[in-house]
Amino acid sequence: MWLPTVWLFLLAACVQSATTHKHAHTHAINKERTEDGAFAPRDSHHLERGEHFSEFDHEAILGSVKEAEEFDNLSPDESKRRLAVLVTKIDQNADGYVDRHELKAWILRSFKSLAEEEASDRFDDVDLNNDDLVTWDEYLQETYGMDSEDEEGVRLAFEQPRDEDERKLINDDKEMFNAADADQNGRLDSNEYVKFISPEEFPEMLPIILQQTLREKDKNNDGRIDFQEFVGDNAKDHDKEWLVVEMDKFKHDFDKDNDGYLNGNEILSWVVPSNE
Repeated sequence: MWLPTVWLFLLAACVQSATTHKHAHTHAINKERTEDGAFAPRDSHHLERGEHFSEFDHEAILGSVKEAEEFDNLSPDESKRRLAVLVTKIDQNADGYVDRHELKAWILRSFKSLAEEEASDRFDDVDLNNDDLVTWDEYLQETYGMDSEDEEGVRLAFEQPRDEDERKLINDDKEMFNAADADQNGRLDSNEYVKFISPEEFPEMLPIILQQTLREKDKNNDGRIDFQEFVGDNAKDHDKEWLVVEMDKFKHDFDKDNDGYLNGNEILSWVVPSNE
């Protein structure tokens, strides 16, 4: 892909968005899941209610909601100037071309930057005592509405989860919290918090995702997922046509070794979409 071509693509994504949209939405960043239990694809906001959501294109290229909002207030000429600079950064080997690998690498980098930016904003809300660290108690209190102290500061036992589903969510969150806590001091700094909130972006967190997926989906405890476990209870709410589509996805998208089961990396390719 020649540089002017990708420049036109970026211009369409960013300048048009800057002149017609505002970035009033917020992304759900707390380990967002789809109906079947998989993590939402990084580009899940590309279409909303069946319509193309151009603001997401803007943010995916720039890697920042804040920068995307800034672009809203730029003149077309200034937008073009900044985008020209951006294109030279995407062209990693400076050969005057942007190939699909360079563009993909840039987009994936942008997704991670978006996760870090959003986690940073969220961090300030969860850090209730403003000590630049998030404890498990603070996370529970802010996320699930559990308070660990009375009005006089005396520590109280946490309230019980409201139902079994919430108990499982809390247990999974605690497991992920501990995995993100690299120095095991019971508190997450801003870098550790990003891993906790967006574990799918960090290879070292993938074993926990795999472990939790097997615990949730592997009903016969054989360490792998068959098609019935893949569709789970969702099958009861859909017709035969839906099952045929899901079977096709299971066989051709995920079961790479054609053994009739999802194992290890096959499971991760399902629950942590790479957008390849």
